Amino acid sequence: MKRIIQITLFSIVLISISVLQKIYFSDDEKQKVDNNVPTDQMEEQTENNIIRNLKYEVKLEENNLYIIKSDFSELTYINEIELVKMQGVVAKFIDKNGLTLTIRSDEALYNNSNYNTKFRKNVQINYMKNKIFSNKIDINFQDNTVKIFENVRYVSLDGTIQSDNILLNLITKRVTIYMDNENENIEVIKN
Repeated sequence: MKRIIQITLFSIVLISISVLQKIYFSDDEKQKVDNNVPTDQMEEQTENNIIRNLKYEVKLEENNLYIIKSDFSELTYINEIELVKMQGVVAKFIDKNGLTLTIRSDEALYNNSNYNTKFRKNVQINYMKNKIFSNKIDINFQDNTVKIFENVRYVSLDGTIQSDNILLNLITKRVTIYMDNENENIEVIKN
């Protein structure tokens, strides 16, 4: 009887040692291998996806179409919302009559749940024979607005307008051009 108790206790000790070894020593080995990569980057690498030539097509109200594509994209997820960081971006609004408004930028952040898009760096809008240049454009589909801001320059056949901001309502097509500082004037140059 005494011998059976000793064998049982010895077996329990061996099993405990092997379990502890697997728990503690195998984690140490993993850390040794991954120590060269910071933990922040490891989390990003496992949560993000990189895609080339990504394209989204969204049908809007009244048979309007919003198409956005990029040369290089990174998918990220924040609170289960897919955000797409884009580079080399071209976006198009095509209305029911086939008229196209094109936006180009170096970078954009596209929210795949509500289609809101923030264009950044070297932003250019082409619409018919008109061009708008700026540093930033925010499209908000919930408010139905397009805000064009920072170093805005509107160029048409009739002349050039320089301002800080242009706000466009997508429903009413109302355009508001204004400066950040009320004491400054919008610059208009006629051809």
